[in-house]
Amino acid sequence: MNEVGKLLHHRTVFDGWRSISIGLYMALVGYSVMVGLPVISTAWVSQLGFSEVEVGRVAGADLGGLAVGAVIAALFVATVNRRYLIVASVAIAVAANALCMVFVTYEWTLWLRLLAGIGSGIYTSAAIATLSGCSKPAKIFNLLLFLFAFTQGGELLVLPMLSMNEIYLVFIATYLLGLPFLGWVPARPVDKGLDVEIDVEEADGGHHAEHRHVPAYVPWLVLGAVVFTYVNIGAYWTYIELASAESAASPDWVARLLVFTSVFSVIGCLVATVISNRFGLARPLLATLVFQAIIVGMLADGINNTNIMLSMFAFNFCWIFVDVYQMATVANVDHSGRFAALVPGAQGLGQILGPNIAASILAAGFGYGHVFIMCALSSLVAMLIYLTMYVRLRMTIPALADAS
Repeated sequence: MNEVGKLLHHRTVFDGWRSISIGLYMALVGYSVMVGLPVISTAWVSQLGFSEVEVGRVAGADLGGLAVGAVIAALFVATVNRRYLIVASVAIAVAANALCMVFVTYEWTLWLRLLAGIGSGIYTSAAIATLSGCSKPAKIFNLLLFLFAFTQGGELLVLPMLSMNEIYLVFIATYLLGLPFLGWVPARPVDKGLDVEIDVEEADGGHHAEHRHVPAYVPWLVLGAVVFTYVNIGAYWTYIELASAESAASPDWVARLLVFTSVFSVIGCLVATVISNRFGLARPLLATLVFQAIIVGMLADGINNTNIMLSMFAFNFCWIFVDVYQMATVANVDHSGRFAALVPGAQGLGQILGPNIAASILAAGFGYGHVFIMCALSSLVAMLIYLTMYVRLRMTIPALADAS
């Protein structure tokens, strides 16, 4: 039977305010390097003397470490006490950031940022797995990205005022501040099954619940699409400020846009909630990825004050849509936290590939225009993956295909 029905959600221990609060805090901390990457990349160039190509490699190492850490977390998050994972991840991230203040050469920074990324990946994956355990994951992830809009704006405003060592100290402090609240994290998942429960309406108007097993390809397809999405995001955020510095755009104008456009993401959160409640997650996601390809590709012919403003405002707006829908799709089917924990890994993998592909394009003598074309193509590949998944689910579990 393929009745449309409606996806059912049941409250668990993960819906408590303590669990949600610490999960949100940890996710914001874990993603802090990712959202502050434009400023951090510039600091590596201006304060440490790294070249544009080296910046791409270091950013890729940091975010690639995030992917490695997420894979490590996914192996244990459903079976090991999550609080132990968090303590270990904090120790790794704090040690690596502290050593970055001592060893500042490119070679040392490259490997230390990889290590810091691994700690961050384990930490962030534990946070995402915690938030994914909530009965209404789309709303929780929308709240997370609503908060992101402000923390990202704060990072992009404050970090340029700091020295490189002070930036590392900020990261260390945020990890340590969460440790006193470690007891708020539920130690283990409530359910380890990969299935959904659907409320099906019968011919006589009655209702009954049906359990449907979700094919394993569904979360894997989502994770694959996340990789391509973040190839786009990683390359865009790593090089957008550096690309604008060699264009007709005003550097001061671009610096202000980095702050103002991030706060614009708040509107994206509100709109994403309204749209997902009406149209589900999948269809708006498909449209958003196409639009994101357009607004990134428009920079390929050159950057000026007008088109970079339009691109950055729209990019932040779309980023919120994409992340809410991707995370919620995984959370709707995975109750163990294993696939949810891999989301930061897929993001990190995309972000190690994105900056490195962009760095290779630049190293080959091509300009930033080719980098933005690559970003646009990556977004379109992600859209095609989701389209394939959506069509297959419409034929098998339509309630999941159009779930909100």
